[in-house]
Amino acid sequence: MKKLYPNAEAALEGLLFDGMMICAGGFGLCGIPERLIDSIQTSGVKDLTIASNNAGIDNEGLGKLLRSRQVKKMISSYVGENKEFERQYLSGELEVEFCPQGTLAERCRAGGAGIPGFYTKTGVGTQVAEGKEVKNFDGQDYILERGIRSDLSIIKGWKADESGNLIFRKTARNFNQPMATAGRTCVAEVEEVVPVGSLDPDAIHLPGIYVKRMILGAPYDKKIEFRTVRERVAA
Repeated sequence: MKKLYPNAEAALEGLLFDGMMICAGGFGLCGIPERLIDSIQTSGVKDLTIASNNAGIDNEGLGKLLRSRQVKKMISSYVGENKEFERQYLSGELEVEFCPQGTLAERCRAGGAGIPGFYTKTGVGTQVAEGKEVKNFDGQDYILERGIRSDLSIIKGWKADESGNLIFRKTARNFNQPMATAGRTCVAEVEEVVPVGSLDPDAIHLPGIYVKRMILGAPYDKKIEFRTVRERVAA
């Protein structure tokens, strides 16, 4: 099956619909599927539920979809760098399900592994536990967290072969791997595509069986969330 598509619009054709749920890889602006996000924005699809560690920053990453008011609900662990996210949440325009970072990653991994739920100590005795089943194991309380399954996963990889076997680059691996497996369909954008057999099998982070469609997204501009500089010291 041919997995490589000419552009993001073609790769997402037939996959987008109002009210759908999307798992999005990335952490801040690191390892985010920029081309696919732009295409989702252009499509005009709305009432989206998005599971992602955060929502990028204002007008970058998933922040673009917040600005265009295409997102109904975010399932996230960190939202501190996006002022529009904060504004919409505090004004009641956006539904937010806060989830501890490790729990969010495990919920997506569990969903991809066919595990409907699991117990964790994280969040016991806090607002995170409200409305959730509590079970005692060996004298310790644990709360039940549900696995996440989405209609679509969008991820960013570094290098892939033509069959979709994929390698992430360093910290850009972050949430991309568990998000990829949690979606019924996974679309990946990558920086480089090489022939089948070019990659060391032991170096593969995500087997091609999980990747249904793929695009070559390069070249990319390196965007920086925080630029910290110091004044030049006179010689």
